[in-house]
Amino acid sequence: MEIDNSTAVKIEHEDERSVIEQVELTVPKTDDPTLPVLTFRMWVLGLVSCVLLSFVNQFFWYRTQPLTVTSISAQIAVVPVGHFMARVLPTRRFFQGTRFEFTMNPGPFNVKEHVLITIFANCGAGSVYATHILTAVKIFYKRKLTFLPAFIVMLTTQVLGFGWAGIFRKYLVEPEKMWWPGNLVQVSLFSALHEKSKRPKGSMTRTQFFLLVMIASFAYYIFPGYLFIMLTSISWVCWIRPNSILVNQLGSGMNGLGIGSFGIDWSTISAYLGTPLASPWFASANIAVGFFIVMYVISPIAYWSNIYSAKTFPIFSSHLFMANGSRYEVLDIIGSSFQLDRGEYAKKGPLHMSTFFAFTYGLGFAALSATIMHVLLFHARDILDSFHGNKKKDVHARLMKNYKSVPTLWFILILAINIALILFASVYYKESLQLPWWGALLACFMAFAFTYPIGVIYATTNMEPGLNIITEYVIGYLYPEHPVANMCFKVYGYISMAQALSFVSDFKLGHYMKIPPRAMFTAQMVGTVVAVVVYQCTAWWLMADIQNLCDTSLLPADSPWTCPMDRVFFDASVIWGLVGPRRIFGNLGEYSNVNWFFLGGAIAPVLVWLAHWTFPKQKWILAVNMPVLLGATGMMPPATAINFTSWIFLAFVSGFVVFRYRQDLWKKYNYVVSGGLDAGTAFVTILVFLTLQSQNINLDWWGNKGEPCPLATCPTAKGVVVAGCPVL
Repeated sequence: MEIDNSTAVKIEHEDERSVIEQVELTVPKTDDPTLPVLTFRMWVLGLVSCVLLSFVNQFFWYRTQPLTVTSISAQIAVVPVGHFMARVLPTRRFFQGTRFEFTMNPGPFNVKEHVLITIFANCGAGSVYATHILTAVKIFYKRKLTFLPAFIVMLTTQVLGFGWAGIFRKYLVEPEKMWWPGNLVQVSLFSALHEKSKRPKGSMTRTQFFLLVMIASFAYYIFPGYLFIMLTSISWVCWIRPNSILVNQLGSGMNGLGIGSFGIDWSTISAYLGTPLASPWFASANIAVGFFIVMYVISPIAYWSNIYSAKTFPIFSSHLFMANGSRYEVLDIIGSSFQLDRGEYAKKGPLHMSTFFAFTYGLGFAALSATIMHVLLFHARDILDSFHGNKKKDVHARLMKNYKSVPTLWFILILAINIALILFASVYYKESLQLPWWGALLACFMAFAFTYPIGVIYATTNMEPGLNIITEYVIGYLYPEHPVANMCFKVYGYISMAQALSFVSDFKLGHYMKIPPRAMFTAQMVGTVVAVVVYQCTAWWLMADIQNLCDTSLLPADSPWTCPMDRVFFDASVIWGLVGPRRIFGNLGEYSNVNWFFLGGAIAPVLVWLAHWTFPKQKWILAVNMPVLLGATGMMPPATAINFTSWIFLAFVSGFVVFRYRQDLWKKYNYVVSGGLDAGTAFVTILVFLTLQSQNINLDWWGNKGEPCPLATCPTAKGVVVAGCPVL
């Protein structure tokens, strides 16, 4: 890294080794407090990166494979620009001799500026979840929602997380065991992009290797992204008997069990679980076991045992159905006041869903209760040590003592202002948002209560259990038949917590890279507000510009604008908000037994704890992480089998084979490969859309017809009539 040894603080002792091997191999134990941080070029490149990534990610959010362009793309792209600005910008000092003195060019482009630019980019990486409300109301429910209340909801859900992040940063950032695996990709790239080492003879530097991977990824993705789309999901089993419903169900990677299916497409592999190269192997193994049990044990048994009339519906689907297997027309049961029309609902009958979808909700219940029990059983001592300040600080925490911390009062003020704004919106825009003031306060309390336990799981496994199901469940019981209220409650209860953990993750990145906390805070705040504005404007534009956006009944079969994430969000608002959990999972519903998953999830970590207590020498028992295992398929649907099979394979190769047997290669190249694949795929996807797809220039041939499993979504119950399916 670009550090002058005369000013750098450097600690390198054997007893300073990190307890986390990946951190020891990746994170530098050096700091140079003299490097300028809040520079002119940081502001310019940071804001540009934030705007571009916000636009691109919202743009891709509506696509069938919702590629997330991570901040790694900006992290790489700004390097030559930063060095160019350092060469050409004037060095003149303005307001010299005053407290406002600054220069547009304080010297060479340095790594700390680079980190803050990446923090800006992080604000634009990943969607603003509250845009789901816009899509659900305007496109699926076909109702009016004006710009201002939508903007208030989007802004407050994002910024509210700052309050929770500030409260819990001491317990989720400073402890050494809270290592946030996903950050190591960026730390490794910073080291590679700023290293000064010469190229070893017969080898290449990490920067050269990164460029090679990025170029190769860029060149290759033209095939699965445009020329040969079938590479996204190679479901070869369906070729054996394409006219057999059973074979289609077994072999389809998009709509079935995905036996033998795989994808040679980085956007498919990383679409829902993130990069497999950043996941520690014990977490990947838990995901693999959880996926195998759900997909190849529970699902087949439940389906072919006809539990909940499973054969009447597709084996894998997020859609809602009537008892006869036809799609449920949700708009028919909405009254004029945007609430449930009970009379119409009684005529049409209760909602039904695929058995897989029902069990997915059950596993969501189990993962939540398992998270609470796991943290209490396995992290109680760490919690007590953190609260009492008994834990010895590691080298990184001690180096950060050179900088002023952000006062907790700042975070509390942000929290108070946001809650006040939320209450104002709940009262003033009650007709649009439907959320009562007490519901807003309850959502905030739930976010506060779960930030720490879920943060512990995320910080140690790179997997984040969600609060989406429990928030929907709670408000659905307390305030049924109000779909928009249910959606708003979910984004305040779930997304403010998720956003808090995103901020905490950025704090940890700053902790590893020794960024002054107040500079980090400034970048996060400004970047978040800018991102919200861009996300909303982009979503508004796409909804107006793309004909039949998200409407799969009117879109062409090969259209990329199917909005799978928004479809699931809309269906959830119908299940939990419009109809209400009592009519589905309660005493009035067919799926009441799914509630037993809450108990099963609470018991599962206890069994692991008892096994460890009984067999303390068996270290592998501690690697069994029930929240991750039970929540492995939490993204299914909209994620499908194809998103898991190739992901698990690459996670095994990286996290087990290479890390165990060629640790030198893993240390040097693992995270660099991940960043190169992300960047190359992102750049070529944008290029293909702007130059070809936006002009409706498409190739119509066999390789672009999608996977060859047309009967995978067909029911197998006798006498069920569905268009395009044989009647048995």
